[in-house]
Amino acid sequence: MVRKEIVPCVKAQEVLARLRQEYPQARCGLDFTTPFELLVATILSAQCTDDRVNMVTQNLFPKARTPEAILALGEEALQEEIRECGLFRNKAKNIIGTCQMILAEYGGDVPSDFVDLVRLPGVGRKTANVVLSNAFGTPAFPVDTHVFRVSNRIGLTPGKNPKEVEDGWVTLLDEGDWYDAHHLLIWHGRNVCKARQPLCRECVIIDLCATGQTSL
Repeated sequence: MVRKEIVPCVKAQEVLARLRQEYPQARCGLDFTTPFELLVATILSAQCTDDRVNMVTQNLFPKARTPEAILALGEEALQEEIRECGLFRNKAKNIIGTCQMILAEYGGDVPSDFVDLVRLPGVGRKTANVVLSNAFGTPAFPVDTHVFRVSNRIGLTPGKNPKEVEDGWVTLLDEGDWYDAHHLLIWHGRNVCKARQPLCRECVIIDLCATGQTSL
């Protein structure tokens, strides 16, 4: 069967439509109630699963869920609280530095501007976009390892780095679709388009995927 070539923007919408049907429950995997909690959780999520982060923050946040409380806890105690997340010493240092900057420069509130967010210790482009999108409802397209991998495999928005992949998606999709698309790609990457052994024959977008079609 010969398939007609799909125009990129139409193809992107078709990918999104199928993934929405496949993962209607797709949402942020980190548990949080405030922008600050999400910021801390996202810093902790570097090279760590959301499930593990949620286990750690379930214990941490009842003890310290504000910048003031984190600083009162202290860096050494914070290290012990987040040890299971890995890279705990560096993460604790960055969280302490972030708390200090939020109090000194932003009146204790997490900034809602991208430029201000990436000034915070331990906050890169992905973390800033996660906070903007999930805590403030600002159109943003975070690119984590799952989004990066799936995007390059599909071939719609290939990129050598996360910024290139992000630029590709924000060009192809309307702002209103960025939130869903980011989460849907993450869920697809975790469940089907896995890093080592992608389950291509179970993939609902295999006919739209440049890499997957080679496995047919």
